[in-house]
Amino acid sequence: MPHETKGVVARAKGEPVELLDVVVPDPGPGEALVRVQASGVCHTDLHYREGAINDDFPFLLGHEAAGVVEQVGEAVSDLEPGDYVVLAWRAPCGQCRSCRRGRPWYCFDSRHEAQPLTLADGTPLTPALGIGAFTELTLIGAGGAVKVDPRARPEVAGLLGCGVMAGWGAAVNTGGVQRGETVAVFGCGGVGDAAIAGATMAGASKVIAVDIDPRKLEMARGFGATDTVDATAGDPVEAIRDLTGGFGVDVAIEAVGRPETYEQAFYARDLAGRVVLVGVPDPSMRIDLPFIELFGRGGALKSSWYGDCLPSRDFPLLIDAYLRGQLDLDAFVSETIGIGDVEAAFGKMQRGEVLRSVVVL
Repeated sequence: MPHETKGVVARAKGEPVELLDVVVPDPGPGEALVRVQASGVCHTDLHYREGAINDDFPFLLGHEAAGVVEQVGEAVSDLEPGDYVVLAWRAPCGQCRSCRRGRPWYCFDSRHEAQPLTLADGTPLTPALGIGAFTELTLIGAGGAVKVDPRARPEVAGLLGCGVMAGWGAAVNTGGVQRGETVAVFGCGGVGDAAIAGATMAGASKVIAVDIDPRKLEMARGFGATDTVDATAGDPVEAIRDLTGGFGVDVAIEAVGRPETYEQAFYARDLAGRVVLVGVPDPSMRIDLPFIELFGRGGALKSSWYGDCLPSRDFPLLIDAYLRGQLDLDAFVSETIGIGDVEAAFGKMQRGEVLRSVVVL
């Protein structure tokens, strides 16, 4: 029978979120019902509230989550009640042309739940990134529930579901940072700091953090930044060249999603260096670069989708790194909050006061 719970809902563009009654059906074939234990407040949730993703209101927000499987539907063979899982918003189908090419992180048929979650009056909800985790119970496609070591507390494990995986994967998977290479990361929020941590774990010899907020630059050092550049104090491109013998970095990672910082990343790399875009731009944004520079500088310009990760492979790997003391996931958690505090957490995020607020249920 359907389950009634409370959920954080964005009813209309730009309006404050509300805590409303939500109806969650029992899992059908290929689905799993998950009791959410913790869920991070991510910029993407704010983008949904602001109508920057699409206009399929009302949205059930939350997607960066960990919890325990409550029930599974028919044809689910690799999950059972009691499994401790991190929720992934991309669940490769294994059958599409991208999966068959061995690139499941680009899956064109990511599997989510088939049944809608609704408000108490029957209004269908659109779950953020196919998950909707700001609620005690949520329904997902079973492929999006990735089993991990239960010794990792849910407040940190859930962060792998989006921001940490996106940043870490931008450095390691997309950027392919190698031992001894130099890296610059533009934007030191949660995603940027995860990129710094990933580059450090990969063995980069120099990791340069770039931001306009001194507080964020100081936090970036805690994740492995060897040098910091205050972009308000001068030209960050020149500062990066000064730190790299005049050459620029091997890998420049843009974690802001703005044309200005992307252009800085483009020019801050060495010849034949790689630029990785992981910051999410507004659809209206454009960039203008000299065509000869695209040709003459060589290298690669890449976009990182979800850190080009394979959740079933990368989530357990990063949890193991955390448990071994190699990846400080605890440092990403600025505060834990209740489910009714999400709107206030959005304000703290916009003011740059937190890396992550985490809802604990």
